[in-house]
Amino acid sequence: MTEPTPRIPVTSTPRAVLERYHRAMLSMSADDLADLYAVDAVHEFPFTSPGFPARFEGREEVRAGYRAAWGASPAEVTELRDVTVHETGDPGVIVAEHVVVGSLPARDLTFTVPGLLILHVRDGLIVRVRDYMDGFGVAASRG
Repeated sequence: MTEPTPRIPVTSTPRAVLERYHRAMLSMSADDLADLYAVDAVHEFPFTSPGFPARFEGREEVRAGYRAAWGASPAEVTELRDVTVHETGDPGVIVAEHVVVGSLPARDLTFTVPGLLILHVRDGLIVRVRDYMDGFGVAASRG
């Protein structure tokens, strides 16, 4: 089976990729998120949350994993705040801090989940992510 071609230009900088990553989070679009990844990319969760894998290997595993997680979640992402981007000595690597704000409409609750991403971008695509999320915040966001 042939891998789908991503819908983003290969001239994207790490900051531009991060902006698209955040837009995909806000819309909870697994397809938009996965399209940011190289075919053989790795997405790691060093602080795994209950019921969530430690890593996704490859673009299609990212797509399937986020489609399942976001599709099964009663949570809605409403805002990303406190976004701070740190440059590194490697022009293809940035570190991004953010706070995900969301809601559980059925329970009339809101939540916040702080996170940190170490994003490795090559040729405009994500090749590796280390995704540090607050596991208790993630569990709360799932209801």
